[in-house]
Amino acid sequence: MPVSVEPSSADPSQNGSAPANTSVQRTEPLRPHAEDAFADELAALAAQDDRPRPARWKLSPWAVATYLLGGTLPDGTVITPKYVGPRRIIEVAVTTLATDRALLLLGVPGTAKTWVSEHLAAAVSGDSTLLVQGTAGTPEEAIRYGWNYAQLLAHGPSRAALVPSPVMRAMAEGMTARVEELTRIPADVQDTLMTILSEKTLPIPELGEEVQAVRGFNLIATANDRDRGVNDLSSALRRRFNTVVLPLPETPEAEVDIVARRVDQIGRSLDLPAVPDGIAEIRRVVTVFRELRDGLTTDGRTKLKSPSGTLSTAEAISVVTNGLALAAHFGDGVLRAGDVAAGILGAVVRDPAADRVIWQEYLETVVRERDGWTDFYRACREVSA
Repeated sequence: MPVSVEPSSADPSQNGSAPANTSVQRTEPLRPHAEDAFADELAALAAQDDRPRPARWKLSPWAVATYLLGGTLPDGTVITPKYVGPRRIIEVAVTTLATDRALLLLGVPGTAKTWVSEHLAAAVSGDSTLLVQGTAGTPEEAIRYGWNYAQLLAHGPSRAALVPSPVMRAMAEGMTARVEELTRIPADVQDTLMTILSEKTLPIPELGEEVQAVRGFNLIATANDRDRGVNDLSSALRRRFNTVVLPLPETPEAEVDIVARRVDQIGRSLDLPAVPDGIAEIRRVVTVFRELRDGLTTDGRTKLKSPSGTLSTAEAISVVTNGLALAAHFGDGVLRAGDVAAGILGAVVRDPAADRVIWQEYLETVVRERDGWTDFYRACREVSA
């Protein structure tokens, strides 16, 4: 929650420091949670949503899908799309959450798995913060529960000493829990989800009790399908999920639209120039990423070698955002080829030995010969030297 920062009452002349800023400032989160950033849209949907809602859902499945995909409400309120892609994918994901099966969002890096997970939780439960971040060091307690050891030592096992995990809280309150990067979590910790997802129960043997999930509870997990072999899901655990694969954008136009929307949202929070001024450079970044990712030029005439990186849509958003920051702070505020060149080089050349050769070959055989790309070629050559 934003808090007020009061000015210091100390006299700066005593220590030779510059005069303090005496204005009262309010801190704002750099990246608000989805339910806060889009609170107006969620409220408008709830006010006009007359369709049946599952138990403890804030919106009906139709309204949740509309929130994700965008649309115009009967009163003229415009709901901005949060996900640009096949409608059926979102409909299947939302429908899964309305059943007793958990949802697994699977895809290559940069396909908006976390983004979709957050917005689904925000629309369904009004709270996207019941989150377990999966890493190689995620302990069992992060999914089940932990203990306040001061209380435990003083009074022994008790409800007061128990520290609920986000999953336990979601079960008790009928909310949506999220588990990010499930396949990065050790296999024995993954198995903690088995009883939760199959029996909808979390035993607490130390207290001789259990937490039973109330209606409205469900779980969304995300996994990167390039992480196969890290900590593969067991067949038993995978059966407890309904898997929805999020694909890469089908067309260049769709990917340009996604990048432009996200960069605009991020840019407004950072006071960066408007995206429309740089749409031509966004289109070039997307073209480069798609061609190297697909191993083929857009006209289908030239086969290319693909670098080791994923060159995802998320990385394109990062490259353009960094370019906008360069244009704002060290340029004239207009996104140009020189602002994105270094970012592209960093995204493409992950393996200095192999990827640099692939990049140089692409520059000389494709970019150099492309009409209207002379400035881009020169900028990339300069940073690649």
